[in-house]
Parts: sequence; structure tokens; C-alpha cells
Amino acid sequence: MKRPSTTWLLVLPGVLLSIFLGLPVLAMLLEGLTPDLLARLSQAQAVSALRLSLSTSVATTLLAIVLGAPLAFALARWRFRGKGLIELLIDLPIVLPPSVAGLALLLAFGRRGLLGGSLMAWGISLPFTTLAVVLAQLFVAAPLFVRAARLGFINVDKQLEESAITEGASNWQLFRYVMVPTAGTSLISGALLCLARALGEFGATLLFAGNLMGRTQTMPLAIYVGLESDRGVAIALSLILLAVSAVLLAVLRNLEQNWRIG
Repeated sequence: MKRPSTTWLLVLPGVLLSIFLGLPVLAMLLEGLTPDLLARLSQAQAVSALRLSLSTSVATTLLAIVLGAPLAFALARWRFRGKGLIELLIDLPIVLPPSVAGLALLLAFGRRGLLGGSLMAWGISLPFTTLAVVLAQLFVAAPLFVRAARLGFINVDKQLEESAITEGASNWQLFRYVMVPTAGTSLISGALLCLARALGEFGATLLFAGNLMGRTQTMPLAIYVGLESDRGVAIALSLILLAVSAVLLAVLRNLEQNWRIG
């Protein structure tokens, strides 16, 4: 007697979850893809938020690469005291609630914060400025790059590293000419993750940088405001973020597939 198939026990949950995840995206596409989409995106609030999000996110990603790649290399290849603490500090912003991250930045760099008085003495005020947006994005997004870069450096063939050292390569030459090219896929993946996270940052930016149009109002903040004042602009900006996220994910998947094949 043929036993009844239980394949549906595996298929049904996946189908239900896929439908649940896909319905909100479908609803947004149906609501947003209208003839007046370009008109909504051309409004001053949308243009300002789009320009600010792109500029700050790119700046954040570049900073994460410049500051994070050497750190990732050190964490991957060196042994030193306090390494575990540094790794903990890097991972912590990934799991922190955005509101906590924003409050922490405010307590550290605000006018009455840990370093606020010293900065004010030099005439520097960070909160509610465009620079504060970059710092908020860097705090929550840079750890993603460092983690990806660290894994990339760890996976570099140690024989290749030893050969370079045998040939007399310095730490800088080893990093610049051996490690970075070899771990290039991981570095690019980390940079894309960092960029995507920076574009979507909301909570830390709101608390630390505020929501000033043309100055600190990024696309997520403009969407938040638009839900009360102009729903059409909010949906249009949401579509932009959705499209950018989809493109970045597609590039990431392509990089991962090429890396596996290679």
C-alpha cells in the first residue's frame, strides 16, 4: 500500500511565508506605480531627501571602507590584547535597537555629551547637522562592512600570505597587494551591505541628527513625515528604496555565485 505523501508539510509553510513576504511588496508596487510617480518624485521634499540620502550613504560607505578595511585585516590576521573587546564593540551596533544607537551617539557627541563640550570649544556642533547623519549611518552600517571584510581576509590562503612575507613584503604591502585583491569579493559585498544599511537608517538618524528638510531629512525620514502630510511622496520614495535594495541584493547574489564558481 502506497504511503501518503508528506511533501506538503515542507512545501506549505514555505509557500505561506513567501506569500506573506511578497504581499506587502506587491501592494506597494500596485499603489506606487502610477502615471504621477515622476511628478511625486520631482517634489522638493522628495528631491531633497533623495539627494541627501545618496550623498550621505556614499560618504558613509567610503568612510567605512577606509577606516574598516585596515581594522578588519588586523582582526583577521593579528593577535593582540583587547581583540575580543574590539570585536564585541563592532558587533554591538548590529544588534542594538536604532533608538538606543541614536541615544548613545547623542550622549557621546551631543552638546552636553561625553565629547560635546570639547567639540564646542573648537566651535564644532554635531547634532542636527548633515555630518550627524553620516555619523549615525556609520555607527550602524560600518560593522557590516568590517564583518564581511574580516571573513574575506580570514579566508585568504595562508600560503599566499607566507610567500609574500618570505619575499620581504611589509604589512602594508601584504595588505595592499595581496590581501585586498584576494578578498575583493568580500570587500565589495561588505561595501554593498553597508550602503544598503546606510540608505535605510532611520532611528539613530532621527534621534541624533533630527528631521530637518534639506539638512538631515533622508528618505526614510521623509517617508515617515510623508505618511502624515503627503502619502504619495512617501510611497514614491519607498519605491526608490525598494528598487535600490533589490538591485544591491541582485549584485550581492551575483558576486556570491561567481565566488562559489571561482
